[in-house]
Amino acid sequence: MERKRIVKKIPVAILGATGAVGQRLVSLLFSHPWFEPVALCASGRSEGRPYAEAARWLLPSPMPAAASGMTVRGCAPLPGIALAFSALDSSVAGGVEEAWAGDGALVVSNARNHRMRDDVPLVVPEINPSHLALARLQAWPRGGAIVTNPNCSTIGLALALKPLHDRFGVSSAQVVTLQAASGAGYPGVPSLDLLDNAVPFIEGEEEKLETEPLKLLGTLRDEGRPRVDFAGIRLGAACHRVAVSDGHLAAVSIKLARPAGHGEILSAWSGFSGESAGLGLPSAVESPVRYRDEEDRPQPRLDRDAGGGMAVSAGRLRPCPIMDWKFELLSHNTVRGAAGGTVLLAELCVAKGYVRGAEALGTAATRELEPALA
Repeated sequence: MERKRIVKKIPVAILGATGAVGQRLVSLLFSHPWFEPVALCASGRSEGRPYAEAARWLLPSPMPAAASGMTVRGCAPLPGIALAFSALDSSVAGGVEEAWAGDGALVVSNARNHRMRDDVPLVVPEINPSHLALARLQAWPRGGAIVTNPNCSTIGLALALKPLHDRFGVSSAQVVTLQAASGAGYPGVPSLDLLDNAVPFIEGEEEKLETEPLKLLGTLRDEGRPRVDFAGIRLGAACHRVAVSDGHLAAVSIKLARPAGHGEILSAWSGFSGESAGLGLPSAVESPVRYRDEEDRPQPRLDRDAGGGMAVSAGRLRPCPIMDWKFELLSHNTVRGAAGGTVLLAELCVAKGYVRGAEALGTAATRELEPALA
């Protein structure tokens, strides 16, 4: 079989590499066809230690051998790295991410600190890749930038709403979430608070769900200075923490601007591939919204790994006596909702020429970064 030409991988740093989301990034990036982690960065208590010693590995898959012996660095910017993945806690992420951007790196962040800034793109590649243009407004002296992916529950909700909003218009929505324990990080919620229980409060979560989708589903205006007009959807959210390892389940009710039948909604979901389709992004899935016909699906244990954890699963679409329709929605919070979504966003940035040193990799040329075929 003919081999593809191999282009040198892009060296990247992982900020917050020892935490729960950071470990997901390590797991994904050490086998990634485009990216090569060359710096694992964490807090001072981990700095200078081998990664295998500094990170209490939480994933069922083994720690990548190439990562285990690497020495953990601090989070100060490092020369020669044009792309940094941030899995930092929000308590420290803001200043660290700004330092890396100021040093010329593109920072792809999973933290909440910069998401709602007017000059920071909040992007789900299938939904609003054009919003990357907001990065032009950032005036970092060496050409760096910060781009962000949304809250873990927001991503699943926005992916389900996007095809419906495009086709019928969504005027209002109500969402009630049952969110996995892993969403709280490690060690997370104390076991005695969560076992035989559900906690009806997650700090800041409802506010994120009620605002972030409006930016994601908004319209980019670009008359010389890009801006996003937020979508005019009324959103209400109630969030709960439950004793599930991974997978956020949501009950969603929607009111549409134009009438739609059951089959039309299913057709909108099944026909949705997203605005980034055709770019050859390695982490993208062909059908990001997948409908389950069974009366008791989706379920976290059975459906969270759909599309390798990158697809969201909808089910139980039925009429709503208060709104128009209601359905259940499930997404993998640490893959699609965190590390996997961050990697996919970075791939989009490469394809669109936002990574310094990779500008020559146009839309079609990104495929050349794939490993040689056997």
